[in-house]
Amino acid sequence: MGTGPGALTDAVAVVTGAGRMRSIGRAVALELARAGCHVVVTGSEGGAAPRTDEERAAHWRGAASVADEVRALGRRATACAVDVGDESSVDALWDTVFDRHGRVDVLVNNAAAPRGADRVALTDLDPAVFDRVMQTNVRGTFLMSRRCAQRMVEQGDGGAIINISSIAGKLGSPQAAAYAASKAAVQSLTVSAARELAADRVRVNALCPGIVATGRLNGASDADWQRSIAAMVPLGTAGQPQDIAWAAAYLAGEQGRWITGQAWNIDGGQLTVR
Repeated sequence: MGTGPGALTDAVAVVTGAGRMRSIGRAVALELARAGCHVVVTGSEGGAAPRTDEERAAHWRGAASVADEVRALGRRATACAVDVGDESSVDALWDTVFDRHGRVDVLVNNAAAPRGADRVALTDLDPAVFDRVMQTNVRGTFLMSRRCAQRMVEQGDGGAIINISSIAGKLGSPQAAAYAASKAAVQSLTVSAARELAADRVRVNALCPGIVATGRLNGASDADWQRSIAAMVPLGTAGQPQDIAWAAAYLAGEQGRWITGQAWNIDGGQLTVR
């Protein structure tokens, strides 16, 4: 990956979990395209979760719609379905990336298990649900990073891997044991990978969002939403997917060339202001 103001021009980025209209993945994919990247965007294998009213009104087609938006910005785009927790599915994805684009410069691991049956007390948590969360959030991040890192080392000119974690991995939130544990594991994986890959100039970092206005929170009522923000976020507002996208582009580009092994909170002060 080159250096200087145009370091991301014609770089190839892979962004997982980018199939929803109101999502961090979509915002990251588009921001990297604006920075100059050609982008491979992925959604869930076997079809996305039920579409929101907003998505139905826009005739939303998941990752394919995000790919169209990337092309509208003048960059090449490929849309793929992948189950990041399944090794054969991940291998097929990377074969497609290398066949169509020839290389990889940036990976953003954003795919995450859907919020739902895991948000219960530990004593009520179904082990199968716990395993599904770990399969996507931890094993998926590992499998995607492993293949990406192998190729980046072979290429010999560095690269950037950015894992989307959560402040839940630092808070240990109640009623979210599986999710919090998975995100803590992602942060630990980030540090180990950063130490191992630094000699090859592959930088590995994690972003830890707080409360972000994405489709994952569609089940929260307006009143619950406002109470949560007022009680927990010193800056008084929820984050937007674009807030995470700006940080990802910074870490992927030349500005982030001396940053690795970090887990940045992007949370309106929730963890850092008392």
